[in-house]
Amino acid sequence: MKFNRVIHRATAIALAAGPALYAAPYALAADSAAKPENPKFVKLDRNRDGVLTRDEVGQIRGYDRAFTEADANRDARLDQAEFVKAEAIHDRLTAAKYVDDSLITAKVKAALLKEPELKSLEVSVETLRGEVLLSGFVRDESQRQKAMRAAVAVNGVTSVKDALVVR
Repeated sequence: MKFNRVIHRATAIALAAGPALYAAPYALAADSAAKPENPKFVKLDRNRDGVLTRDEVGQIRGYDRAFTEADANRDARLDQAEFVKAEAIHDRLTAAKYVDDSLITAKVKAALLKEPELKSLEVSVETLRGEVLLSGFVRDESQRQKAMRAAVAVNGVTSVKDALVVR
């Protein structure tokens, strides 16, 4: 009697697991076929080997750090999953540069407001990659110099271009 129960259980397990084991290879094939390839990855993969090298992504400005961080297995190549991670890192770094520029602009404007005898509301500030452009109107050359000194003193400013006009 005990022997019959063991056979029944084994039969039930085999009948339940059989279709799943039979269908597994087909499910894996359908899953891999269902994942569309990233068009940007395909475009960058010039030699069509299914991975990206530093040479293949070299034309993307500022991609070196993203490549290094995303290369999880450190083989100096990115597969599609690593490429998705690299894209996210690159986008984050690019966005951070814009935030940094906005922060620098705000700091320069604050520094100009602190300058006595300078009508800082008539001075416009623009920043690109740490490079600051001052434009607008000042009363005399001393105000121009004060504005330039205030901008140069701000942390993160790499250079200051003067487009101020003395009226």
